[in-house]
Order: sequence, then structure tokens, then C-alpha cells
Amino acid sequence: MLVRVLIFSAMTLILIASQLFWLRRVRELGERLISNPRWRRCLGVAGAITYLFLFAYNFAWVERGASPTTLTLKSALLEAPFWCWVVCSLLGFALAILLWLADRMVRGVLWSYRKLAAAAVAARERGRQDLYPAAQPAANVADPVLPDPPSPDRRRFLEQTAFALSAAPFVAGAYGLFYGRLNLETTHQHVKLARLPKAFGGFRIAQLSDIHIGPFMSEEEIRRYVAITNALKPDLVALTGDFITWDPSTQGAVVKALAGLKAPFGVFGCLGNHEMWTHTEGSLTRLFAGAGIRILRGERNPLQSQGETLNLIGVDFQSRSPMGPSGQRLVRQYLEGVEHLVMPDTANILLSHNPNTFDRAAELGIDLSLAGHTHGGQITLEFISPNLSPSRLITPYVKGWFQKGGSQLYVNRGIGTIFVPMRLGAPPEIALFELTRS
Repeated sequence: MLVRVLIFSAMTLILIASQLFWLRRVRELGERLISNPRWRRCLGVAGAITYLFLFAYNFAWVERGASPTTLTLKSALLEAPFWCWVVCSLLGFALAILLWLADRMVRGVLWSYRKLAAAAVAARERGRQDLYPAAQPAANVADPVLPDPPSPDRRRFLEQTAFALSAAPFVAGAYGLFYGRLNLETTHQHVKLARLPKAFGGFRIAQLSDIHIGPFMSEEEIRRYVAITNALKPDLVALTGDFITWDPSTQGAVVKALAGLKAPFGVFGCLGNHEMWTHTEGSLTRLFAGAGIRILRGERNPLQSQGETLNLIGVDFQSRSPMGPSGQRLVRQYLEGVEHLVMPDTANILLSHNPNTFDRAAELGIDLSLAGHTHGGQITLEFISPNLSPSRLITPYVKGWFQKGGSQLYVNRGIGTIFVPMRLGAPPEIALFELTRS
């Protein structure tokens, strides 16, 4: 509990500092662009009132009612701009701090160099005077060349450059909102499984994950992804959790949108942490069953073809460390009680929303795990460094392929978003797996 309070307090202080930083920058920009003080004051007051309202609205201090499942004008104007501002202002503030630290380091090095160089000149002159008391002072031509401090114009240029660089996240945020969030990638993966029955050679599985129905992942948008998935002609469709976000009233809409999925061997799924947090696991399972989609909750479903079997297993969301709302279920060991679901003489495929179950799945001899949960980082700078992804705070398995012994894991980036409707460095994904016998 104390750790949560400290983390929350630190995040609050950072948020306040970032907003004060950008408030000052916006005020300076206004002073340069608007010469009339009266207009500046009026616009400043209007901007402050708008900001405070958006802050209250998005932090639920203003009653909003049920979450829409289509993009509304209210969501487009009151939610997306605010959350993009919050995220981009935090990133820009962090970049400004890094630039400030770099500037101080450079200035510190130059100051130290000037002091050391001056001390060296003084020591050398004292040595000459000790040896030759009657000698004249040495000519300055032999002294080290000291760098001149930056001129006011150069200092102003550097400050403006730093400001422009710290504003870069706002450009990236606009890209992530209007393009990156919708830039769907359909990945085709060939998976070799040593124990795959011959009858299932070439078997195709399409995976959809992290739907998060809402105004920025509407029913219409989900149906578009359903049509794309059906066009891949999979033999089976796997859904790996987080169908809704916070509002239980949206579960009927997401089931209705996903009901159009078609595959000869059926559509199967597992549940995610948001189903657990919203207490919709039972109701969603029943709604999906009515639409012909089976949610596997600590169950297996053997698939039969030409007298041979491929074993499909699904589990609810599992975690060993607390996250999100209190009162959630924690497990002492991942996949506890799943041992009897594993079939020893065939390939086993596990649907588990949390990729952290992979280590235990490898111990149990499960051949292939399909997971989601991370959104691939959603807003990530992994193209700069693999460590610049928020999802690495909760798992080493952020996106793509992983292998341990004879077991494999694929972490799907999902199609939805959470908190802020942006994707950067982690485009939405539908994955198609074609199984072959190694």
C-alpha cells in the first residue's frame, strides 16, 4: 500500500511540474505572438477555464454516463485532445529535462576546463619565477586557448532549439492519434511444432487481441477487423482477452461486433484483466456462447481432424503481482491446476491473455502460447532502445516471438488502445499463424 501511495505521489508531482513547465512556455509564446495585453489576458483566462474543465471531465469529476461504442463528437473534442496533451506534455517535459541536464553537463565541463587551464598557467608561471626570479612573465601565446562563453544570441538560439526538440512529442502524438492508431498490420507467421499431428499440417489460426471497445474502437471499426480476419480464411480464430475497458455496459456491443467471425473449427477465446476488473467474466462468457463463440476458462477443447487431435487450452487472466483496482485475484503460481488439461501425445496450444504465463507453460510442455495484454507497448520508442517501452515494467515479453526449449510464445500487439487513443511504434495487429510439422 505504501509503495502505491509513493508511486501515485511521484506521478502526481511529475504531472504538476510538466503542466507548469508548459504553461510557462505557452505564456511566453503568447507574449511573442500577441502584442495586445488585453487580448492576451482574455485568451489566457479562456484557455485556463477550458483546461480545468477538460481536466475535471477526463478525471471523472464531471458525470459522463455510459461509455459510447461509436466515435462521438464529445469524445473527439473532450477526450482525445486532453489525453494526447497529457502524454505528449509529459514526454516533452522529460525531453526538456534531459536537454537541460546535458546543457549543464557541457557547461560544467567547460567551466572545469577553464579553471584547470587557468590553474595550469598560474602554476607554470610560478615555476618560472622560482627558477628565474629576474625573468619577465611568459608571453600569452603559449597559454591554452580557452573557449569563449556562448554569446546571448547563441544562447537564445540554443534555448529555442531545445524548446523545438521538447515539442517534438506533440508532432509524434498527432501521428499516433490520426495514423498510428489505425495503421493495421496483418502478420503471417509460419510456426513449426514438433508434435503437430499430420492432419493439422497447414492449419491456420487467426489471432485478435485487446479489442477495448469504445469511442476510439467502435463497433463499426471492429466489424472492419472482423471482415479482414475472415478474408484470411483461417481454420480457427483465437481471441485473447480485454474485449472491454471499464464499462460493463459495452459488453453486448463487442459480442455483437465479433459475432461475425467465421472459421471451420470455430472461434475460441480467453478473458483478460479488464474482464476481471469489471466483473464481467461470467456475463461475457454467456453472451459469447449465445453468439457461437466459446470462451475457455481453465478448460480444454480438443480439435479433431482425420482421427487426430490438436489440443486447445484457455485460462482466465492470471497475475502474481497487484496491478489496477484492488480486490483482484492473485495466483501463487501461474497455470496452477492446468496440468491435467495438457495432452502429452499431441501439440498443445494455450490461450492466455498475460504473456507472463509463458515460463510456466514451457515447464508444462505446452507447445505454443498465444497472448496479448501489452499492446506492444502502445506508445514505445523501441526503435531507439529496446528498454524504452512502458510494457517492460510488467513483462519481458512485450511483442512478437519468444522461445524457451521446445515451447514458443507469440505476443499480439492487439487492435485497441487504453487511456490515450494513440499508438506509436506499436501498430495494431491481426496475426495469422500457419502450423507446420518440424
